[in-house]
Amino acid sequence: MQRIALTFGALLVSLSISGTAFAGDALDALMDAPVDATVPADPAAAPGAAGNPAALGSQMEGIKRDLVELKRDLVVLEEDLLYPASTQVAVFLSMDVGDFFALDSVQLKIDQKEVINYLYTPREVEALLRGGVHRLYLGNLKVGKHELVAFFSGKGPNDRDYKRGASLKFEKGIGAKYLELKINDRQRRLQPEFEIKDWE
Repeated sequence: MQRIALTFGALLVSLSISGTAFAGDALDALMDAPVDATVPADPAAAPGAAGNPAALGSQMEGIKRDLVELKRDLVVLEEDLLYPASTQVAVFLSMDVGDFFALDSVQLKIDQKEVINYLYTPREVEALLRGGVHRLYLGNLKVGKHELVAFFSGKGPNDRDYKRGASLKFEKGIGAKYLELKINDRQRRLQPEFEIKDWE
């Protein structure tokens, strides 16, 4: 247990000195460390655990669970620091398609500047088809008028290469801005439809 206490103490020092990014790396390293049930327990610190590897292993697993929760809180804190609500813009993607479009990639431009070009794996596309929503982009924008342009690439009807675009002019207010890219089947025209929705 002394070794655990020393390691955890070193982690807390790294949290206070290095900031959230480096602390997250330290948490990963500590969580990936194997549980050593042969370390002798300190009877004063953990009564009844001395000579009981199962009890010591259980304590180690409890510490790892606490570290997972701590890492999650650090990720949330890091996002709040990097993307405050006053400048935050988030773009999500959802799909409701069947026979008319198979998604390969999406390119996003904000104010004529490319911010992301994302290539989807078959597993990710399957998750989207089952109703999943992907946070495609998270960034900062100043208050005012902006334009979002999205290009969708994939396979269209008859398995042909298919590339289409959609654009939206929007106004960024003081609070966070949320935009959604939606890919739907247009049954009447037998082709996919691409739209951008502004969540006020």
